[in-house]
Amino acid sequence: MTTALRWGILATGHIARTFAQDLVDAGITIGAVGSRATGAAQAFATEFGIPRAHGSYEQLVADPDIDVVYVATPHPHHVDNALLAIDAGRHVLIEKPLTLNRTDAQRIADRAAEHGVVAMEAMWTRFLPHMVHLRALLAAGAIGEVRTVIADHTQALPTDPGHRLQNPALGGGALLDLGIYPVSFAVDVLGLPTSILAHAAMTPTGVDRQTAMILGYDDGRQAVLQCALDTAGSNRAVVLGTAGAIELDRVWYTPTALTRYDRDWQVVERFEQPVATRGMHFQALELERRVAGHAPTTLPIEESIAIMGVLDQVRAIIGLAYPGEDASDSLGIMGA
Repeated sequence: MTTALRWGILATGHIARTFAQDLVDAGITIGAVGSRATGAAQAFATEFGIPRAHGSYEQLVADPDIDVVYVATPHPHHVDNALLAIDAGRHVLIEKPLTLNRTDAQRIADRAAEHGVVAMEAMWTRFLPHMVHLRALLAAGAIGEVRTVIADHTQALPTDPGHRLQNPALGGGALLDLGIYPVSFAVDVLGLPTSILAHAAMTPTGVDRQTAMILGYDDGRQAVLQCALDTAGSNRAVVLGTAGAIELDRVWYTPTALTRYDRDWQVVERFEQPVATRGMHFQALELERRVAGHAPTTLPIEESIAIMGVLDQVRAIIGLAYPGEDASDSLGIMGA
């Protein structure tokens, strides 16, 4: 496939490389890459066949041959990098979590509205084929009334105190890097919760090593969620309903398969749609559809903001704050 929009990649780390490779494989045009180091930008451009390499983010967003910028920096920098691109008139796809907190997320949405550009969170899982099929099954009532979502995201990641994930100044901890996935999934299936319970164990550096959450709803539905950064788990997810269940295979937040069961846990359906890549290009195609005038349905920016509010409230419960963050930024307000 080919697309009309020309993408700019802001930053050259691991996630940027994965995204760029998926765009190249999908035939999506990457016009330029930007890094704070010219050499890094040039090496990235050479690797992925990108025509222009810029030695600063300012140069990247000012490139007249760029329509949309993918922000791939660590999340404490998302708000400044996204606003830089928006102010230059570029659409933005911003790595998840959208920002550190709901206040910053709202700033991005407001500025995008002012400039008439599209801003979207790069929660790539939402756009994968098995997730599209899951939503179709739920909409059709395939498992009756949905009652419970259970999901975890647990990995064995670096424990070096100097690593980004261990560093409060870089938004470290399990919740924002890993917990964002099950939280976003629960909101996708159940909507926004009306109550939250949470418990965490902290690292010596002051970020959450693991966090467990229960999201509650006035009608009795609930989501049971877990994340951890030093223990690798099954990384499966299941949606339970009054007439059956849908189980997502390991690793549920990547391209995978799902199985639908009846009330007796007998297999009714097996859905498998192989994806040749990691599947990060699906979100890019969604953003391009929005730029073309299609209304957002899968993950509107307002929902991303509300999800940041859920994460804010979890952080307030477990006592996770980041340096330089104003107390009013993370009051745990969950409204849309």
